[in-house]
Amino acid sequence: MTALDRPYWIEARIERHDGWDDEAYPFNLPAVRGLHSLAFHPSVTFLVGENGSGKSTLIEALAVAWGFNPEGGGREHRFGTRDSHSPLHRFIRPIRSPQRVQDGFFLRAESFFTVATYLEGARASRFGAKGLHEQSHGESFFALFDNRFIGDGLYILDEPEAALSPSRQLSFLAKLHELVLARSQLIIATHSPIILGYPDAWIYQVSEHGIDRVDYEDTDHFQVTRNFLNRREAMLEILLDRDDLNPR
Repeated sequence: MTALDRPYWIEARIERHDGWDDEAYPFNLPAVRGLHSLAFHPSVTFLVGENGSGKSTLIEALAVAWGFNPEGGGREHRFGTRDSHSPLHRFIRPIRSPQRVQDGFFLRAESFFTVATYLEGARASRFGAKGLHEQSHGESFFALFDNRFIGDGLYILDEPEAALSPSRQLSFLAKLHELVLARSQLIIATHSPIILGYPDAWIYQVSEHGIDRVDYEDTDHFQVTRNFLNRREAMLEILLDRDDLNPR
């Protein structure tokens, strides 16, 4: 098996037409305001950033612009519990490769319960032998990822680590690599320095300054985690002000 040499989704172009308002959400987000295009790696592209930076808003818009259901699922799935997604997808034009994508899924942590309920109600079978709601959150999340994602596909994931322990995140990396070798392209928003460690991926860091491609070691997620692990006692002294917590 070999990875793709050209992505299914080459580039997302931002087209500012009627309805775009620089002063209103989500167009006023720094990650969106100055964005004109976003190119994707043939294998794995990551979006990282602090809570509220706009990375989940952006990845949701990318998924809907490609044709996925806003709450998650495959392109064939159409359901909804609350129409809360932003209008940003209407201003994104996907530049697609001529090669045909065979599979796809939008998986997001915050609406996984709804997706699992829909799949069980629709009698979907591509999530393993055990019902998704009969497993723990992490087990069911990984079961869907392990059984439903079959390759030759475009997969968009929003914070998959939310349901996964560190050891399961390592298993996720192994499955991620299997999918890459099965001619898949993945676009992932994550906070996990473990998942971010996948080699040769493109990483876009979203911040108050906009969106920039960075190296793994230059991400805030890597640096904060490394500093804490290497200087735990010193950082805890500062963060917890332990003299106040242990009065004499």
